[in-house]
Amino acid sequence: MTSDLIETFPNPNQAREYEIEIHCPEFTSLCPKTGLPDFGEIRITYVPNALCLELKALKFYLIGFRDQGIFYEQVTNQILDDLVAACSPRAITVVGDFSVRGGITTMVKVKYRKQTQSTS
Repeated sequence: MTSDLIETFPNPNQAREYEIEIHCPEFTSLCPKTGLPDFGEIRITYVPNALCLELKALKFYLIGFRDQGIFYEQVTNQILDDLVAACSPRAITVVGDFSVRGGITTMVKVKYRKQTQSTS
């Protein structure tokens, strides 16, 4: 998967701290052990800095995982890393909420917060 697909646009209100929530309820990838499809929802909540995520490009980026064998933990962390690299948000949380498989559900939550520089 490549983060080159992720596009951004200038934050229209950089002076204000506000949250943007994005839900992708039809996320799919493949189990790296069995090759069977995994289904779930990816939820992204972020506080933009200078850039916001462009949704159409984000959709195509997430669709790119459809044929990739990847563990839940790895895909959730990769999405976070790629989004941080693309838009350098003030803060972001990515939740992978995966559907029941074998009687077990899994939710992976990863967070990033931009470090503020201290003025000592």
